[in-house]
Amino acid sequence: MFFVRTAGEQDLEKVRALLRETWHATYDHIYGADKVSELHASWHSLASLKARLAKKNAEFLVADDGKTIGGMGYAAMSTEMTKTVELNMLYVGPRYQRQGVGRDIFAELETCFPDAEVMRLEVEPQNEPAIAFYTAHGFVEVGRTENCGNAQSGIPALIFEKPLENH
Repeated sequence: MFFVRTAGEQDLEKVRALLRETWHATYDHIYGADKVSELHASWHSLASLKARLAKKNAEFLVADDGKTIGGMGYAAMSTEMTKTVELNMLYVGPRYQRQGVGRDIFAELETCFPDAEVMRLEVEPQNEPAIAFYTAHGFVEVGRTENCGNAQSGIPALIFEKPLENH
């Protein structure tokens, strides 16, 4: 049984391991293992995760069963769009997928931003399981970007949004 809680610095190595495993399982067939390793090293470095942990107007959650981190989520208020929270990361370890871990993390993240009216995310167009998950949780496609994550990534993504009902 996993419990969703706020992440701490002591969790970051396990979170990095979860991200490495999940990213390779999800994206190797799309980008190749070398590109996935390169992106993981850059986007999920310990310094990058520590910066997310310290960021204001953000929430970094983990699903923990006392021994294992089975999933993680990270969302932050947008600096560019008013009343918008950006779901930057929601990952569940491959062996824990389809057991409600992602649903539980997502449900908690939805409640963490009382001033937000919209949740927004970017998802890889070929990541059909993620698209199905987000669609089932009320998201709709509103656009596309050619640079997922940062302005120079060159990685295409679909942009999804969902109105938040905490008003």
